[in-house]
Amino acid sequence: MSSTTIRFNNANRSFYLAAKKRVDDYFKLNNISRYGDYRMVLKSIFMFTLYFTPFVLLLTNMFDSFWAQSIMWLLMGLGMSGIGLSVMHDANHGSYARNATLNALMCRSMNFIGGSSINWQLQHNTLHHTYTNIDDHDEDIAPPGFLRFSPNAPLKKVHKLQYIYAWFFYGLMTIMWATTKDFKQLNRYNKMGLLAIKKTTYKVELFKLILNKIFYLGFSFALPMLLMNTHWYLVLAGWLIMHYLCGMILALIFQPAHVIEDTTFPLPDAKGNMEDDWATHQLKTTLDFAQKSWLFSWFVGGLNFQVEHHLFPNICHIHYKKIAPLIKQTAEEFNLPYYTKKTFFGAVAGHAKLLYALGR
Repeated sequence: MSSTTIRFNNANRSFYLAAKKRVDDYFKLNNISRYGDYRMVLKSIFMFTLYFTPFVLLLTNMFDSFWAQSIMWLLMGLGMSGIGLSVMHDANHGSYARNATLNALMCRSMNFIGGSSINWQLQHNTLHHTYTNIDDHDEDIAPPGFLRFSPNAPLKKVHKLQYIYAWFFYGLMTIMWATTKDFKQLNRYNKMGLLAIKKTTYKVELFKLILNKIFYLGFSFALPMLLMNTHWYLVLAGWLIMHYLCGMILALIFQPAHVIEDTTFPLPDAKGNMEDDWATHQLKTTLDFAQKSWLFSWFVGGLNFQVEHHLFPNICHIHYKKIAPLIKQTAEEFNLPYYTKKTFFGAVAGHAKLLYALGR
């Protein structure tokens, strides 16, 4: 990642201040908290139940058939993605609850899905949310070399087919989290000085990460190997099925929100200065989709409302649908874009089109 300091042109923040006032007034006039409420509690219970109930059934050998076991692993994959999207994500932004201790506790739910909480905070909260779609700063558009997510990245011959093979690699996301990616990230963030910002050290976080991996791989993989009355390779297959489904779901939610034909990929000038202020930059690099689908939005933690989330990450996702019209109205008044796709499949298709274009 580049060490160049990025500076947004925040001399004119009229749009953001107007949008913020309307959003603040919404919460004040309706006398409601911007944090989560009983709905988050119920959703958390549901997601953890969806994850752990099939796991218990597997450990107690309720099913002899590999196909029945596979369904349990698939349900765990759904629960895993639900925990990541609807519980951990809000908690890491401090919007799950007003209570900081409860937020910190729910942040640790990352440990149950194989990831590192501090790495996620640095990659997602610090880098992605600040430098959205800026090459060499936003790691979300810095995939392995056989993928190209930005028109500013080097073009290789292999990219011509990425619109075909990218989908396979999306499913490997959480498998990499659970094994090698966190160690590479932690080392990189230490060299970037980001761990010092978090007031911690590499040795401390490496020790925590090793314990985290031992805990996760111990309960999610080693325990089924010991207790399930089946072949080891079938347990491995089920574990991979669980992670593959979770990785695919996460990728298909996050990728179309930014890496899509509508959004832009601005670059700073030679001195690191951006043309727009930060909020305008978020509008130009982010897209909403399937805003009218209540069930879909519920499951994915409101992350189909990415514009609202990027502008106000400290607001719990249960409120995004209500504040979306306020942000859209404000953007229109300031003659700024407010990108949306009517459906989830429309957003995925838009992402596929960009993958195709970036391969050429």
